[in-house]
Amino acid sequence: AHAWTGGRHVWVLFVLTGIQSGAQAVNSPARSAIVPRLVGIRLLPAANALSQVTFTLAMMVGPVLGAFGVGAVGYGWTYTVDVVTFTAALYALFRLPAMPPLPPAADAVPSSPSKPARGWRSVAEGLRFLAERRNLLMTFAIDLCAMVFAFPRAAFPAVAVWILGGGETTAGLLTTAIAAGSAAASIMSGPLGRVRRQGWVAAWAVTAWGVGVAGFGAVLVIAGPTKPSHVVWWALICGCLALAVAGAADSISAVMRGTILQAATPDHLRGRLQGVFIVVVTGGPRLGDMVTGADSALVGEGWASIIGGTLCVVGVWALMRWQPGFAHYDSRSPTP
Repeated sequence: AHAWTGGRHVWVLFVLTGIQSGAQAVNSPARSAIVPRLVGIRLLPAANALSQVTFTLAMMVGPVLGAFGVGAVGYGWTYTVDVVTFTAALYALFRLPAMPPLPPAADAVPSSPSKPARGWRSVAEGLRFLAERRNLLMTFAIDLCAMVFAFPRAAFPAVAVWILGGGETTAGLLTTAIAAGSAAASIMSGPLGRVRRQGWVAAWAVTAWGVGVAGFGAVLVIAGPTKPSHVVWWALICGCLALAVAGAADSISAVMRGTILQAATPDHLRGRLQGVFIVVVTGGPRLGDMVTGADSALVGEGWASIIGGTLCVVGVWALMRWQPGFAHYDSRSPTP
């Protein structure tokens, strides 16, 4: 409606985005929490890999389709098509049978046998459960290491102008490189279903993310801030390869961490812990943008990525020393 009336009120966009974000904070935990009930614990890695594929492809294809639609028929018709497809999805959703959470006594994962809490008490119950389960805490902590210390996205526009050349196109390619690596790893993730030491694999995947980001920074340092009038192709290719490695590692980490969180959490608490998960995966990158921007202003984009990637690796293995049991987490007997 805003687009059809000219789309001139910026405050409307902020309000609508806030509403969407709030709705997503309810929708996403609920969707993730029902996956173990639908496929069982054994197929969780495959299900999470499939979710990662669809998310990555949506992030790659969605903006392209949106841009094509806007260029061809304008904002109004493009958003109208989006509304129609959403309506079809909602109709299918409402046709699904109800799936209430299992009561604590019927849950396969050991937990408190008390009656499920409601309202704010349920939030407090979920946080108390999380505080006492170090393996679950580790799934959040190692992800924060990656996203806060080594999330280079905020530097991409400056890198595209001052180091690699190419402007907006180069910035888009750098973002796409991470998504492409993630998609490739997700599509070829079949062997992850046979992994038993999922915590160990998750730690090494986050380590590979840090190494990939540091490698990207090394490429930028070698290329130097010369503000080229043309694309520095060798640096762009090497930088995209390093980011693709990081994206692939992030995909593997996401599958392993998500599987541990879903498998080791009682059914009646999965929604609450998935809510915490959403806070981490959405808030972590925003903090990472701030850290990368501040570091880039101090030491330059290249060194900011090198330092961030190094801190990510050091942080992960410091956490593994703090909680050595995470390395021995066995998917056959999930232990929170």
